[in-house]
Amino acid sequence: MTLYIFLFVFSVFISSVSQTILKTSAEKKYDNRLQEYLNPKVIIAYGIFFLSSLITVVAYKYVPLSLGPILESCGYIFITLLGYFILHEKVGKKKLIGLIVILMGISIFNMQ
Repeated sequence: MTLYIFLFVFSVFISSVSQTILKTSAEKKYDNRLQEYLNPKVIIAYGIFFLSSLITVVAYKYVPLSLGPILESCGYIFITLLGYFILHEKVGKKKLIGLIVILMGISIFNMQ
């Protein structure tokens, strides 16, 4: 089961990477609407989303349903880290406190 938990978390991570790619694409100006939605970054990002969904379905075969939402909350951590390192976004006190609360929640859930 541990392997599938890591697989699930990996799925959450690649989904976060996909969201980061979509944000970089959204920040760019395009000549028309078609280019805005049909450019390599957007197509790759949605392909990664699809892959993430498939991995999650496979992982759910062995990961308890009650654990899924807890593992999904790792996405907030991944998004914050990717935003900080790739998009150079600031991490304020509120975000940092929120991440600490998420980590505490994950830890408390896993103690049971």
